[in-house]
Amino acid sequence: MLAWEVVFWLCAALLVYAQIGYPLVLAALARVRRARAAAAPAPAPAPAQQPYVSLIVAAYDEEAVIARKVANALALDYPRDRLEIVVASDGSSDGTAQQARGAGADLVLELARGGKIRAQDAAVAASRGEIVAFSDANSIWERDALRTLVAAFADPRVGYACGQVTFVSGCAGGTNQEGLYWRYEMALRALESRLGSITAGNGAIYATRRESYIVVDPIMGHDLSFPFNMVKRGWRAVYVPAARAREKMVPSIEGEFARKRRMMSHTWPIVLRGGLLSPRGYPPLYALMIASHRVLRYVAPFLHVAALVASFVLGATSTFYAIALALQLALIVAALLARVVPLRPLLVVRYYVLTTASVAAGLWDWLRHGTPAGWEPAEGTR
Repeated sequence: MLAWEVVFWLCAALLVYAQIGYPLVLAALARVRRARAAAAPAPAPAPAQQPYVSLIVAAYDEEAVIARKVANALALDYPRDRLEIVVASDGSSDGTAQQARGAGADLVLELARGGKIRAQDAAVAASRGEIVAFSDANSIWERDALRTLVAAFADPRVGYACGQVTFVSGCAGGTNQEGLYWRYEMALRALESRLGSITAGNGAIYATRRESYIVVDPIMGHDLSFPFNMVKRGWRAVYVPAARAREKMVPSIEGEFARKRRMMSHTWPIVLRGGLLSPRGYPPLYALMIASHRVLRYVAPFLHVAALVASFVLGATSTFYAIALALQLALIVAALLARVVPLRPLLVVRYYVLTTASVAAGLWDWLRHGTPAGWEPAEGTR
């Protein structure tokens, strides 16, 4: 029985640390760092002339939204003669390319279907910017977002910068709780960025220097593979919360489960064979961030299952473990009940259970049949 007790307490401790302890550790470290930085020199001022930027949008069958996206890019508060708008149509079968040209994109690439990453690679190769910025076709940037994002590169150590994306409900009665989770996630990234570098970005609003851009495996998205690889190459990967964009979220929790399951089928190859687990090139603090924010998140479903099994085994021998088992089963029941009784607390529980399960489901998908490089827009996000 001792072995099962060890399993239970180890799993419980790791889960609590990942969700609560790690943010507290970051906050404490950031407070110490802030005190030490009081006497540090001010960062280098932004250059008098803005760098030339290529804003790249990889698009697959985005006829419905691409013209709006190009118009949004043209309306940005950035010198027009220093901005190149590039749309890379990844084998679109609709009028994406024609709509992009008609809306005023500077360069439209009509590519064979190869997936988002290869479309972005082709756009970078064809573009001219010192800074290459990226956005999703359905992301709307605030007017000052590009100027604010690019300002991060005044620091010569910064190779990657991502902004803040806000997920908004696209329909009344949506059940998805992604907005709540994302606010928590952005708070963590702000602390990580203050201390050094972030451990993941987002696809809605980010940029790199041309010299720091990395060509990765087409199934390994930039969101996860860029930040840690930048750190390994001596760059900083930072979060710029004042550079804001918004996207529609998937309306339902079930839809979010499907979206995250697909995302995790792209994530696991990065974790297991893409170099994320190798500490080579990580400063000690960043290694702690990777272990805490990434690795523990990805093993969370397996920790939950192990804790549940341990509670079941120990429940007959101890009132404490019987209560622990009852609480875990109640969590599952609450997640199931939210399907028919959509109260906010139950929906939050359902969101947590399903998105945690999506991590394991994505691993299963990748191990069973691999991960395609291509992608389909998530339903309800356009």
